[in-house]
Order: sequence, then C-alpha cells, then structure tokens
Amino acid sequence: MTFEELKQVITATLPNCDAEKVTMDAMLVPEVCADSLDTVELSMALEEKFGAEVPDDLMATFGTVADLYKYLAENAR
Repeated sequence: MTFEELKQVITATLPNCDAEKVTMDAMLVPEVCADSLDTVELSMALEEKFGAEVPDDLMATFGTVADLYKYLAENAR
C-alpha cells in the first residue's frame, strides 16, 4: 500500500473531500472527513480495499492521515 493508494480511496469515498488537502499531515477530522459519518464510510472502504479491519472506535483515535497510513501499513493484507 502506498500513500497514493490511500489518497485515492479517501477521495473516491468522500467526494466532497478536496484531494489537495489529503496530505500525511492533514487532520482526519475536519480536514479530510467532515464528520463521524464520513469516518464510518471511509473505514468500510479501507477494509474492503486493504483488508485491514478498522473499527469505528479505533478510527476515531487517528489524528492525521499519517496515523491512519501507519496503522494500515502494519495491518493490511
């Protein structure tokens, strides 16, 4: 998994998300995900694409895209 693959899933799942704002340092909420519904949709898309379970309560603990990327890199199939 690369950052570009993660960014692609994020922007495909969240059509209102500005692709230019999706950087490793971007805050998941509010810069990438507008609200908790977005985070739920994103976690389901990430599970489907990368095979790593991302429970909603865990998703809420990620501060930045980099935090999410690190988790996925360690847990993706």
